[in-house]
Amino acid sequence: MAASDIAKPDLAPLGKKRLLWADQDMPVLARVRDRFAREKPLKGLRMSACLHVTAETANLVRTLQAGGAEVMLIASNPLSTQDDVAASLVKDYGAHVQAIHGEDGPTYYKHIVAALDFGPHITMDDGADLVSAMLFIAINRLDQLDPVKQKPVVDWANKFTPDQRKTKFDSLIGSMEETTTGVIRLRAMERDGVLKFPVIAVNDAATKHMFDNRYGTGQSTIDGIIRATNALIAGRKVVVSGYGWCGKGVSLRARGLGANVIVTEVNPIKALEAAMDGVSVMPMAEAARIGDIFITVTGNKHIIRAEHFEAMKDGAMVCNSGHFDVELDLVALDNLTKEKIPDVRREVDEYRLRSGKRLYVIGSGRLVNLAAAEGHPPSVMDMSFATQALATEYCVKNKGKLKPAVHDVPIEVEKYVAREKLASMGIAIDTLTKEQEAYLSGWEHGT
Repeated sequence: MAASDIAKPDLAPLGKKRLLWADQDMPVLARVRDRFAREKPLKGLRMSACLHVTAETANLVRTLQAGGAEVMLIASNPLSTQDDVAASLVKDYGAHVQAIHGEDGPTYYKHIVAALDFGPHITMDDGADLVSAMLFIAINRLDQLDPVKQKPVVDWANKFTPDQRKTKFDSLIGSMEETTTGVIRLRAMERDGVLKFPVIAVNDAATKHMFDNRYGTGQSTIDGIIRATNALIAGRKVVVSGYGWCGKGVSLRARGLGANVIVTEVNPIKALEAAMDGVSVMPMAEAARIGDIFITVTGNKHIIRAEHFEAMKDGAMVCNSGHFDVELDLVALDNLTKEKIPDVRREVDEYRLRSGKRLYVIGSGRLVNLAAAEGHPPSVMDMSFATQALATEYCVKNKGKLKPAVHDVPIEVEKYVAREKLASMGIAIDTLTKEQEAYLSGWEHGT
């Protein structure tokens, strides 16, 4: 039996209360779990999941277990683990969990190794770290791994010969990816010809990016900022970098609280959309001089750089709600700083620049909605995790039929999740008549 590595086993009772509270607001996933318990579509499979260890994720793990899978759960971000939930999953539900809130880089990758060593048939990722580790090993590019931070992965891989590494993950049926950042990385893997197995882009499902990214990220990001700083949002200039689904959600919620929203973008279509939505659009070089709160949600690196930090006003607050902390160039900020005061409030670090200005970084540049709050509300994760579970079932049922590529979630899964969510909300919709179906499928009718 795989060992667990968690911080506070005694928190299990609190974790169970929280995950069951979340479960009440996840009716679609509960329905999937009930069917999985009867049909056991994942019977005999081992699954390694590199996800945010939250109350909502715990209910996904319970669903996968109900389907017959043995699950190893590790953290996808050092600050996103809820230690009480991890404890409950181990004590109350028999899951294998290796995740500790605040774990350092080597510990994070030690847990990656545990997930690899579990011998998974299916993997799940938030950000593609687990898949990328597998591929670095399989294509023998260990020299490209960080020799310090990723040393546990290198040491584990070196237990095998190059030929053994090539075939180490041949039993993998497929993987699921639930973040924009991860899908970007996976499509790059596919483009470079190194992807060795099929991956379902759960992130690209409409019931994920339209709802989870927009409403989930929108609410939880603002929640994280308020919890960390107790700042009034109304009247402040909030700079949102990126106007994808996450950026739209963050902008919408900030405007709803009375903020003057400024969007920075590199995509002219998205920038135009933001302008048409009634928010100011300008380059970061201009926004940096006037913003009060800065939020990055791009999936790219170094969105806020040295020249932007230097231009910011005294007291500006900076955070990131993209998957990786590289969106903020914190090394450059360190170089501008004469004194750093950690935890002036919980999850808020004060940087006193040589210029005399003070800047505040929330959540160490990690996902602010998880580092400083609880992540997305369960109601929206209900759809994302129901889609995760059903995409996993689809992948297993089509074992050997899906080519090594990034695949969309089947439309049947999308429609099922949407219908069930509507039903749980007491909402009914129309259906097409036979005449309407014929009209939409024909070409003969003109003006």
